[in-house]
Amino acid sequence: MFTRLKTEKQRLILHGGSGCDWNRHFNNLKPLYFVHISDTHLGPTAVYKDRHNVAPYKCAEKLVDIINNLETTPDFVIHTGDVVYDPDPAAFELAAELFSRLNVPIYYVNGNHDGKGQLANYLPMGPKTDLSDDPNTLSYAFEVKGERFVVVDARGSEEIDPQGLFSEAQLDVIRAEAQSDGSPLTIFMHYPALPMNSGWMDANMLVQNGRSFHNLLLPAKERLRGVFHGHVHQNMQVMRDGIFYASIVSAYSQFYAWPNDDYVQHDFAHEPGYGFVHLLDGQMIVHQHTFRRP
Repeated sequence: MFTRLKTEKQRLILHGGSGCDWNRHFNNLKPLYFVHISDTHLGPTAVYKDRHNVAPYKCAEKLVDIINNLETTPDFVIHTGDVVYDPDPAAFELAAELFSRLNVPIYYVNGNHDGKGQLANYLPMGPKTDLSDDPNTLSYAFEVKGERFVVVDARGSEEIDPQGLFSEAQLDVIRAEAQSDGSPLTIFMHYPALPMNSGWMDANMLVQNGRSFHNLLLPAKERLRGVFHGHVHQNMQVMRDGIFYASIVSAYSQFYAWPNDDYVQHDFAHEPGYGFVHLLDGQMIVHQHTFRRP
């Protein structure tokens, strides 16, 4: 479990901001809660197993049940990509049926396993405003309780997979959203933007122009809650230049990510999980939970 210890007010003061800045961005906000899930990697059937003989469906089914029975009901669920293992219509249909059981709205980010432009065709989401006219790009915004949430799409070509790459059009979206003034802002994406200090991850899993993305966020850092992503199948947090990045474990299978790991290895003993995020008046708290694999 990771808790962000500094309040936004404290951070503004440390960076030379004022109490007025803090009041403008965060005062009088209602508590908002969301669940962060990622990398369910569902196959075309409920009995499908991946090449490592691990079955993802039962884990995702249990996760839906856990979310529906949380003591505090979240305002929404965000799935940060790799909903399916391959962009098979049967897998998307299975995912749509399973996640339709949630008692709250769900939103999705395009992962490298999800194909291009297919998530939006198969998976219903809550109310949103599209930020891209490209049918192959899933980028949109939505607002809940005075907070703004923006989903960006960094899926690149097959030649660079599993790395990501923001198009110039998506960088323009980020530039337009990351202004200094406005309501509190949270960004959702699939890939990590900054190095994770893991040999194989940093060589294979990042957004190639992640540093450009990070620099575009800097004008908004006083109103930016954080950037949440998946892809790395681990609970990992990065803080750089006052901007907080957090990933979540996969809903079914994890990777090792030690500094000297030069090759991908699966950590089958690590349990699946989810994040429960508290957006409070001037403070964000991230609880990261695991559950026993069925």
